[in-house]
Amino acid sequence: MLKIGLNLYNLIWLFIIIFIMFLASPISLGSDMGKQHEPPAPVRFAIVEKNMVSNQLSLVGTTEAIAGSTVAAEVSGVVEYYPVKEGDFVKKDALLVRLRSTELKLRLKGAIAVRERIRANLKNAEKELSRFSKLKETNSIAARQYDEALYNHEALLQEFLQKEAEVDRFEYEIEQKEVFAPFSGFIAEEYTQVGEWIDNGGSVVRLVNLEQIRITVDVPERYVIMLSLQSEVMVMIKSLTNSFFFGRIYAVLPYGDRNARTFPVRINLDNPGYKIKSGMEAIITFNLTGTQSALLIPKDAVVTAGNSRLVFLLSGNKVMPVNVEIVGYYDGNVAVKGELKPGDKVVIRGNERLMPGQTVLVLEK
Repeated sequence: MLKIGLNLYNLIWLFIIIFIMFLASPISLGSDMGKQHEPPAPVRFAIVEKNMVSNQLSLVGTTEAIAGSTVAAEVSGVVEYYPVKEGDFVKKDALLVRLRSTELKLRLKGAIAVRERIRANLKNAEKELSRFSKLKETNSIAARQYDEALYNHEALLQEFLQKEAEVDRFEYEIEQKEVFAPFSGFIAEEYTQVGEWIDNGGSVVRLVNLEQIRITVDVPERYVIMLSLQSEVMVMIKSLTNSFFFGRIYAVLPYGDRNARTFPVRINLDNPGYKIKSGMEAIITFNLTGTQSALLIPKDAVVTAGNSRLVFLLSGNKVMPVNVEIVGYYDGNVAVKGELKPGDKVVIRGNERLMPGQTVLVLEK
């Protein structure tokens, strides 16, 4: 009886396992059938063209601010107010520092009082001189008295002008106790703090203007003669984007490195939003004189896979990947080398997740 019970128990468990496998089998089959019947991926394509393009050269440079200034105080004093810190963006004429001016204001007040006293004496001297002048015309006064009145007037006038200059100097020094930003930019360095003493000409901040970026590139001698001023160049900042910024050559410096035989080339580049920072690596692509024949495709056709670049070649309703090498960039197109020929169709939309041999649905342009 025990053996019969055990066999029955085993049969029941075997039946349960077979039943579970039976239930699971259709689900698995359904999943596989779903994969086999996935709809084709929609794509758009472009035609590979062969054209004459300018030769190009790519070199590495470094970005820097178009303008930078160590802003200094013209007068000495103790820092009373210092509202900025490193990294702040300040507009032109924004207050950078205020120095204590209490003593100067007191000296100004005293100088103004003395000036006004001299002004009153000068008015009396002018009246006296005018009266003596009339008396002199009628010979009713001695020449010595007239001369004394004249000399007294001149002395008071010079004293007044001297005190007026002293008042102006105090007012100017008080104005210079506040230092303002000479242009809009970012605070790159702080050179003082509240309570510190600043000498005449002492540094306050380092201010950099990032509205435009300047890039200096050392170009080999054999290529620098192929460049022209104001010609457009393409700039890629890889740390920001794989897209291009566009700048212009504004100077080819006339002196070079006699050992490397390279010449500094300066490029100006607009920087909307201040995304480009000073000191970033930049890849500069120059258009040189001379042309070459090249295969051109839209840049959207190129897919990056690790360190490789490839395009998906369209054949019927299937795609196959083809490795390519980019040799130039031209107005939204790229010149490539690879197993392509003019007239081939390459995918430019929907190519991000394609697989080799995948069936696709070709959309109208």
